[in-house]
Amino acid sequence: MANTKKFPPFFFFVLFCCFLFSPSSSNFVPGIKVQQDKDKPYVGVNIGTDVSNLLSPADLVAFVQLQKITHIRLYDADPDILKALAKTKIRVIISVPNNQILAIGSSNTTAAAWIGRNVAAYFPETLITAIAVGDEILTTVPSSAPLLIPAIESLYSALVAANLHTQIKISTPNAASIILDPFPPSQAFFNQSMSSVLSQLLQFLSRTESPLMMNLYPYYVFMQNKGVVPIDNSLFKPLTPSKEMVDPNTLLHYTNVLDAMIDSVYFSMKNLNVTDVAVLVTESGWPSKGDSKEPYATIDKADTYNSNLIKHIIDRSGTPLHPEITSSVYIYELFNEDLRSPPVSEANWGLFHGNSTPVYLLHVSGSGTFLANDTTNQTYCIAMDGIDKRTMQAALDWACGPGRANCSEIQPGENCYQPNDVKNHASYAFDSYYQKEGSSPGSCDFKGVAMITTTDPSHGSCIFPGSKQLSNKTSQVANATQASGANTIRFLEAQTSILVDKNVHVLFGVALCLFYYSLIQVQLS
Repeated sequence: MANTKKFPPFFFFVLFCCFLFSPSSSNFVPGIKVQQDKDKPYVGVNIGTDVSNLLSPADLVAFVQLQKITHIRLYDADPDILKALAKTKIRVIISVPNNQILAIGSSNTTAAAWIGRNVAAYFPETLITAIAVGDEILTTVPSSAPLLIPAIESLYSALVAANLHTQIKISTPNAASIILDPFPPSQAFFNQSMSSVLSQLLQFLSRTESPLMMNLYPYYVFMQNKGVVPIDNSLFKPLTPSKEMVDPNTLLHYTNVLDAMIDSVYFSMKNLNVTDVAVLVTESGWPSKGDSKEPYATIDKADTYNSNLIKHIIDRSGTPLHPEITSSVYIYELFNEDLRSPPVSEANWGLFHGNSTPVYLLHVSGSGTFLANDTTNQTYCIAMDGIDKRTMQAALDWACGPGRANCSEIQPGENCYQPNDVKNHASYAFDSYYQKEGSSPGSCDFKGVAMITTTDPSHGSCIFPGSKQLSNKTSQVANATQASGANTIRFLEAQTSILVDKNVHVLFGVALCLFYYSLIQVQLS
């Protein structure tokens, strides 16, 4: 008599076994992880435009490509930049400026027109991935808060009508201050005066599988809590266990401030019964210059923070609460916005000056070609344009005097004496000092009159110290290149080993399942 028990068809049985023995199945977390796995975590860059002599849209896009930047965020929907981005594979978040929220939130027609004009007109040639509706509306323009959700919903409806809603996400960037008592993270919660809007926002984000955009700055956490939050925690520097921050409720150890801030967002969402929305950090960075009230706004600390931030994301480190999830981060920002109002730090968050020369050189070895202004490039220190002669002369005197730069080549009759002007002589002296100090970022400042460049300033028979240094170290560079290649090979070997291990694991599981399946069939027959 035929056995009446029903067993899964063979294919589904094997498929189940593949999942059961999959190396990742034990770490499966519904909701957030599924959403995150669509894209690997990345580091993007914000592009503000309050810059004197900003590069033309075509040159700007070419520069972004040169730096191997794959994700950018704009604070508007500049048509010329969007046109220049066409067919570049650079992914862009565009923004609805704060002053347009009221009109869009009040009219579906206005929202539809905005999508048609700023999205449908460029997509898919220009890879628009998301729309940021306003910027920190809840804390900076609270009067617009009642129309924030209507604006988001109207824009989403317009995307649905254009059949773009599955390719382009909608969210709104929020300041960290919407969260109260952020440490320990397990006790964090959203400001209750905003809970109604935030609850509606999170429901929308959950429904549309969109991220919660957050602007998170460990710099401000440190400045507001000096003496409590160690500077090393803020800069991702390695810590001894005794210096790690510990959440007493979860016993999770936090080695850096950013992870603690991200987890405080997750706990705050959980308090509103939302657990399936990912965090996207739309702004984070560190200023390279400040006034007397901001002594920690320095080139060295900005370099350290952003370099370590990039490594942290690329290493897919996750957070203590969600080690399986690494939030993508947009660095604030690409250029120093020199037209910004005081304080001084407001104009000095950029990785580059407006003329595209680096403010400092990121130490991001191991991140591939991303942000190519790395220490592997030959760099020079030169005098900036537009500095008055008296100030430049004082800097030149210091470099050749207390700075002990080699200024022999700028003496009368020597190779770099001509052209005989303060700026030219200062550039040579600055570069001599900079190379003598090992090209460290802080050695090219001279009270704000110098800048780093990757363009060799040598001319005619005048060879700058950096050029001499390059020729003297050709063999060392070759050796370093070989070592870098070896590291790449070792990395690929490690990746291959991991893949082999995973495949063997899966195949073993399938074989084991087949064995049990055959035993079952024998018993049933």
